Amino acid sequence: MIKRIGILTSGGDSPGMNAAIRAVTRVGINSGLEVFGIYNGYKGMTEGYIEPLTRDSVSQISNRGGTILGSARLPEFKDIAVREKAIKQLKKRGIEAVVVIGGDGSYRGALSLTEMGINCIGLPGTIDNDITCTDYTIGFYTALQTIVEAVDKLRDTSNSHHRCSIIEVMGNRCGDLALYAGITCGADIVITKDTGFNEADVLDRLRELDTIRKKKHAIVIISEKITDVDEFAKKVSLNTGFSGRATVLGHIQRGGSPCPFDRLIASQMGEKAVDLLMQGIGGQCVCIRENKIVSYPIEKALKMPSDSRKPLTNLFERLI
Repeated sequence: MIKRIGILTSGGDSPGMNAAIRAVTRVGINSGLEVFGIYNGYKGMTEGYIEPLTRDSVSQISNRGGTILGSARLPEFKDIAVREKAIKQLKKRGIEAVVVIGGDGSYRGALSLTEMGINCIGLPGTIDNDITCTDYTIGFYTALQTIVEAVDKLRDTSNSHHRCSIIEVMGNRCGDLALYAGITCGADIVITKDTGFNEADVLDRLRELDTIRKKKHAIVIISEKITDVDEFAKKVSLNTGFSGRATVLGHIQRGGSPCPFDRLIASQMGEKAVDLLMQGIGGQCVCIRENKIVSYPIEKALKMPSDSRKPLTNLFERLI
């Protein structure tokens, strides 16, 4: 039976991380464990920035965005010498296992630590929804809500000025935020790495919306890292009847109070993580699949292909 566990957040912050921290801490304490917060991710683990957590120290944090433990990236953690230094800091405090909240890079660090004798469980904390073993990641729905609110407001001014609003959303390599937002906002065009980007085809579509369908405005939602949206907006103005305007939502998508769904799955996943560690299980990540909280080996999870987007892509095409 383990006696002490640690918890850290790594990579980009996401709404709901604090709810997961609270759940791990409270479930751990109520199960007879001592819980330690590891500040600033793997960097803090390596530097020994580790402090005990109590019931009171995680009180009233579920509604707060970001992470009270802080986050930092440490590419050097892939080096075994750096991980050995981190393990030394854990053993110095008697920490036998760790819950890691973050994305796929954080999972790889958790797997490496497990292979070196420190059991780790990963929780999917990222707004991008790019961990394919889970239907939803912690923070995804809050980020989606932020996008929807922004697009709804942009629609009002677009409609007033015969404008095409081109909204760039986050997602890194994953187009889920753009696709889900496109469906829920009633966008005219969604562009992701899955759909591809043919500039001429998009301009043709916008001309059709203007001249044939006589639309007063158009909404285009595009994932980041696909094209320069400001330059594309200029081409829309030059080549269609719409006035093109680009809006990059940026890091506003990461912040804000987590929605109830993110708080709920974060709490459920935190509970599952503690239960797995108490069973002596490591090298796994917690997921939500078909409304059930389950776990998968991290190595298997990182190799799982995504099969969840095609039905929604088809739905979007049938709605436009």
